[in-house]
Amino acid sequence: MLLFRLSSALLLATACLPMVSVAVTEKATTCDDSDNIQHLSCDNGVISVQSALYGRADRQICSEGKSPKQLANTQCSQDGAVGIIKNRCDGKRVCEFNTGDVRSSDPCVGIAKYLETNYTCLPANRLVTCEHSNSHLYCDYGQVIFVYGADYGRRDRTTCSYRRPASRTENVYCSNPTNIVAQTCNGKNSCTIRAHNSVFGDPCRGTFKYLEVAYTCQYL
Repeated sequence: MLLFRLSSALLLATACLPMVSVAVTEKATTCDDSDNIQHLSCDNGVISVQSALYGRADRQICSEGKSPKQLANTQCSQDGAVGIIKNRCDGKRVCEFNTGDVRSSDPCVGIAKYLETNYTCLPANRLVTCEHSNSHLYCDYGQVIFVYGADYGRRDRTTCSYRRPASRTENVYCSNPTNIVAQTCNGKNSCTIRAHNSVFGDPCRGTFKYLEVAYTCQYL
């Protein structure tokens, strides 16, 4: 698997504080191959995708073993790639996928392509709520909720697995990013939402699911 990661410093000034904090911008680049997995992760905080390119913007990246003709078009990009990855990864600590999950068309036939994603790690409150339970989001007085991202499904076998048969936790490829939490809770001081199929639909029948929410509190 060919995977490259670079880091650079990005200064972010917060509107409500007179100080400047430093966030790290990560870059993940994965050559276009169904076996190559792009891995985004945050040791602290949650993922916020800034930009993404599926196509080719130069002749050096992922050029090994390629002919000059396969590298010739450096103005090749698929529209909407950033939206696909944001929907899949924003608000999560770890996110994995391959180029096939992002590819909706071939933006340049015959050209060797790659996927390049730039993202930052944002400080956030993270909640995990097992299916059939209520998720409670709240902020201090004078602050309101802003949801970075939410997902209802299952991505591992251990979360919310107590006294559950293995058959109900083995599907770890059940991901259902949702904006329902943001629509329900953004702008409120506190908010309760139920982790249930009646709210989010059922992305994987027979699997015991959980709701993951990443949010922050903002001053009014």
